[in-house]
Amino acid sequence: MAVSAPVGIDELLERVRAGYTRVDAQEAYAAASAGALLVDIRYQALRDRDGLIPGALVVERNELEWRLDPTGSHRAPEATSHDLRVVVICNEGYASSLAAASLHALGLHRATDLTGGFQAWKSAGLPVVAGDGPTAPPPHP
Repeated sequence: MAVSAPVGIDELLERVRAGYTRVDAQEAYAAASAGALLVDIRYQALRDRDGLIPGALVVERNELEWRLDPTGSHRAPEATSHDLRVVVICNEGYASSLAAASLHALGLHRATDLTGGFQAWKSAGLPVVAGDGPTAPPPHP
């Protein structure tokens, strides 16, 4: 068995992103309005600091495959089909690309990720609500 040469992260990202079409913030918003599942994989401290996208399913990255596999025993109720349109969102759009590729490997052929991540969503002025952690500002009544 031949051992292949190591691949750097930049090349790996380029390879996995070539396998699907990424979406920008406005496209992700429109996809969610049309029934796509937005999945926020950012860790708690970032959600606390920057807020949440209303309606997004929060799944920490280390649980993503278990929660979104429609045939899995630990799936989220939202993981209803391999045809489900999923938009994965990380902080800046890097980890989400690798996560989307992993979902493709599980058969979720409509999975994609948000170019620029949560930061692009927030910069586009799309809806964000305060996070739940101690560093988040208190919600306004």
